[in-house]
Amino acid sequence: MTTRYLKLTMGVGRGLRLRIVERPGLSLSPQALDALRGDLRAVARTVLPQGDLDYGVFGADRSRLDNSVITLVYDARTKAPVAFNALALMDVSLAGRPIEMLHLGLVMVDPALRGRGLSELLYGLTCVLIFLRRQCRPVMLSNVTQVPAVFGMVAETFDQVFPTPDRAADPSFAHRTLSRQIMARHRHVFGVGADAEFDETRSVILNAYTGGSDDLKKTFESAPKHRKDAYNAMCGRELDYGRGDDFLQIGQLNMEAAGRYLSRVAGPASAPWLAGRLVLFAIQSAILPVVHWFADDQPWGRLRPARIPRP
Repeated sequence: MTTRYLKLTMGVGRGLRLRIVERPGLSLSPQALDALRGDLRAVARTVLPQGDLDYGVFGADRSRLDNSVITLVYDARTKAPVAFNALALMDVSLAGRPIEMLHLGLVMVDPALRGRGLSELLYGLTCVLIFLRRQCRPVMLSNVTQVPAVFGMVAETFDQVFPTPDRAADPSFAHRTLSRQIMARHRHVFGVGADAEFDETRSVILNAYTGGSDDLKKTFESAPKHRKDAYNAMCGRELDYGRGDDFLQIGQLNMEAAGRYLSRVAGPASAPWLAGRLVLFAIQSAILPVVHWFADDQPWGRLRPARIPRP
């Protein structure tokens, strides 16, 4: 059976078009894949004109694009790429079951378009679409950052996030289990070298910029700040910017988080916001339980284990 990957192009207002490609290394022709990589590098050059990246989708190993979801934003008039997000898909296990985690990945926005809300669009919309594709089952996700604005955005958008200013230490069993697996097997996803240490009590990666992401290292003064000072204060207090530390955040995308994201991006007075809320409510109250019950190839908590195929 041929796998159907997510491919979507749509207008997002303000003269911009958005394109999402799931697993481009598997879903695109070699020529189309080369063009996509060229668009990613074109955006990167606007952000790092004197630097270079050598990890994830920018690394020499093209197979990294087999396990990525790429979101690109283009200028609708010139067709030039102006922003992107590269999500990574990571295989881990939790409570004895294999799961696929989303890593929020690298976001870059042309400096000329900063301040127009593109980062939040790039981080959240693709995650919500993947959530819907997975029949609205909760999706575990991770994020690695030293940028206070991103640190706060992730904490406020998703559920059960650790760490946050409200909980700066002592992660839950799930957070601790997932962070250990990510650091043991998936450092290449976010460009962290083998010599970087991990403080799992605070979920801080020490000396994180040694695995291909060197040119992304920032000072605290140059890192974009969040509108709420609690996130800025926590980053300044817990991270050593001279050494190059990062937070490893782990959270969950569920129905409540998806609705919260749509309400913030669309705005409560707009038709898209209202339509999105009604659709989510209908899925939650009527359609979702039926879909979950009949999809017996998927586990449903304590009510039903995953069906084991016959030999």
